[in-house]
Amino acid sequence: MSKLGITYLFFMILGFGLNTIEAQTYNTGYSKDSLQIKVYTEIDYVNREAKDIRLLKVFCDYCTDAQISKIGYGALRRAHTERYYPENVLENGTKKLAIIIRISKDDFKEIENDSI
Repeated sequence: MSKLGITYLFFMILGFGLNTIEAQTYNTGYSKDSLQIKVYTEIDYVNREAKDIRLLKVFCDYCTDAQISKIGYGALRRAHTERYYPENVLENGTKKLAIIIRISKDDFKEIENDSI
């Protein structure tokens, strides 16, 4: 391999290493201090008009009833906000939404039974 080829290979490996370090830095931003909880909701449409929004399931095995209730309420609010987004609107039918709720661990611990 020529000197130019070795130099090119060196800079390519260096660039790949820096991109990997940069990606790891961005991924640790919210993941270190927050939880992600998936929630399923449904929106019923009649003539492109949202008629009903329902909470189907909160996927959280370690949550208390109060935490599930609070997270479910937040998901319903988000579904209400997103009900007329073009990708969600149906002529007639039911649109299922998977919503990811991100909450800091500290805020999650603060949800008490009396805060419902």
